Amino acid sequence: MSKAVFYHAGCPVCVDAEQTVLNYLDAAKLSVEVVHLGTDRDRISEAELAGVQSVPALLIEGNVYHINFGASLEDVKKG
Repeated sequence: MSKAVFYHAGCPVCVDAEQTVLNYLDAAKLSVEVVHLGTDRDRISEAELAGVQSVPALLIEGNVYHINFGASLEDVKKG
């Protein structure tokens, strides 16, 4: 089973993407971890290293998929 990480910052775009996109992922193929970078700020550097440039973003097997545009990672870092 592959692992996916869904990064978001709690904004309306992020919440909508979480509810919509994650609903379509096959739980039999992916284990999904949801990371709210607004409240779990110590994970921002991890997201950055993975290549996340904006949220919401989905990381699957080292590939980052940016979904719509809620906020840049730079804006998230500013808080």
